[in-house]
Amino acid sequence: MRFSSQTSSDGVTEQPFTLDEIPGVLWTPEDARGTRPLILLGHGGGQHKTAPGIVSHARRYAAEGFAAVAIDAPNHGDRPKDEEFGRIAAELRAGMAAGEDPGALVAGMHGYLAGQAVADWQAILSAVQRLDQVGVGPVGYCGMSMGCGLGIPLIAAEPRIRAAVLGLLGVHGLAEDAARITVPVQFLVQWNDQMVPRDQSLALFDALASAEKTLHANPGGHGDVPSFEADSSLRFFARHLS
Repeated sequence: MRFSSQTSSDGVTEQPFTLDEIPGVLWTPEDARGTRPLILLGHGGGQHKTAPGIVSHARRYAAEGFAAVAIDAPNHGDRPKDEEFGRIAAELRAGMAAGEDPGALVAGMHGYLAGQAVADWQAILSAVQRLDQVGVGPVGYCGMSMGCGLGIPLIAAEPRIRAAVLGLLGVHGLAEDAARITVPVQFLVQWNDQMVPRDQSLALFDALASAEKTLHANPGGHGDVPSFEADSSLRFFARHLS
């Protein structure tokens, strides 16, 4: 893991890094030492590791004593784009413009990215937990939209993850992995989501095998998640990871 710089402000230290060509950022409390809970942050489609929502959540978690890490998903951010991804992305845009079912189109893209994304996150998790300021503490995952689509296969495969905040996605292509998830989950639905039909979101929530799962439904479209849900996710992770 190669760190390129370090900046600190408002009690939070931010460190960009690269691990085997995977670019990421680590946030920790300033001058942190010793083991602490770690939150993995998965960004949405077309976004990257320092999208405003990712940075806002990461800094909030770090200010409360957590460590947080985000990476660029395959074919996103500073990572190279391959030809097949370009073809799938073009088909997705064309299909949505033609009024086709967005759930099936998005599931195809997530399925293409998921295998590499799971391997990337597992490598990052192992590397970050070797750092003195993080250690081998409890781990949570937070991801909306594509962050949910890539996060569900990861959580199903990775026993170190003990709690998750997910949402803004439907069940297409995810039912089998969702049925393998038993950790506590907080799941967000936007009731008027123009990209994810409500019944598909509720079906994904239902498919999760977690004995403890909570549905948070708010009015508004795909990008209208209320700011207070950030506070709720912090309380959720504090309960399950502290």
